[in-house]
Amino acid sequence: MGNYGRHVQTWSEAMEAALYGPNGFYRTNSPDQHFRTSANAGPLLAESLVALMVAIDEDLGHPNQLEIVDVGAGDGRLLSSLHHALPEELSTRTQATAVEVRPRPPDLPPGIGWQDGLPEQITGLLLALEFLDNVPCDVAQVESGELQLVEVDPSTAAEALARPISDEQAEWIARWWPISDEGDRVEIGLQRDQAWAGLVSHLDRGVAVAVDYGHTREERDSGVFDGGTLAGYREGRQVVPIPDGSCDITAHVAMDACAQAGLTAGADSGVLRRQSSALRTLGLDARRPPLELARTDPQAYSEGLARASHAAELLDPAGLGSFWWLMQPKACGPVFAGFNWS
Repeated sequence: MGNYGRHVQTWSEAMEAALYGPNGFYRTNSPDQHFRTSANAGPLLAESLVALMVAIDEDLGHPNQLEIVDVGAGDGRLLSSLHHALPEELSTRTQATAVEVRPRPPDLPPGIGWQDGLPEQITGLLLALEFLDNVPCDVAQVESGELQLVEVDPSTAAEALARPISDEQAEWIARWWPISDEGDRVEIGLQRDQAWAGLVSHLDRGVAVAVDYGHTREERDSGVFDGGTLAGYREGRQVVPIPDGSCDITAHVAMDACAQAGLTAGADSGVLRRQSSALRTLGLDARRPPLELARTDPQAYSEGLARASHAAELLDPAGLGSFWWLMQPKACGPVFAGFNWS
């Protein structure tokens, strides 16, 4: 803890201003300028989501209109890929909508909607890819045996322990991330839970999917996250998380807590899997093309190698493949459930 100035805030207040304020990071930056995500790593994620969309369409009885809503859509690249990858018969019945605080990119296909709030009711697929980690959260730390709220100076990131946590925050910590050792920190996931529940509440029928780096109670209990996960990113590098709008501010998501919040908001069930497992279930394959193809069709061989390399990046258990997928259906039946989500 260091010296800090008069304009101190809780971490959730500081993150809100730094990321989404008038000059906030996400109002002035495109994510692909600063970090690599599954959504901007190429078209194979979209192909996997098409498989999920086809299953949803079958489960819902092929309705006259379906929706794909991408919350925190960035530059809209994923929706563009999905728009092109959908089978024609399904594409004609599907409205794709990006929900984003930034202005609409000029090169986005005209058939894709762009708005700063959710549609009232969604039938189809609701996506929140690497969105929840940027939902502001408060930070608490154990000091002299007591949990105290951490405040921060937005201009320097200097911190101090300010006051006791609220009863609601204490209840969340006791249930989802209990800590007791001196100096341990916790990112309180209440606002992430509320954000996810809010998204799920807008889903009428279909599947809501959150993809993020996060943790579960088993991992938290191991102690590996006791120092907290708050981090800053700028231009592809991890930096000091100074909440002044100059960098992305992020923290891992308590995915199991969000799953419970989704159930409370009306989801029928929840599937929580690593990305590597989820994408393999949806049909993604990182096998290289047979060597003999190099002699008979060099171009096809080269394209197959590129595809395998891209798939391997999405499935890498030490990289993007370690992300969590939370999939929660609502009034959506046997085909989705019939995937082998082991």
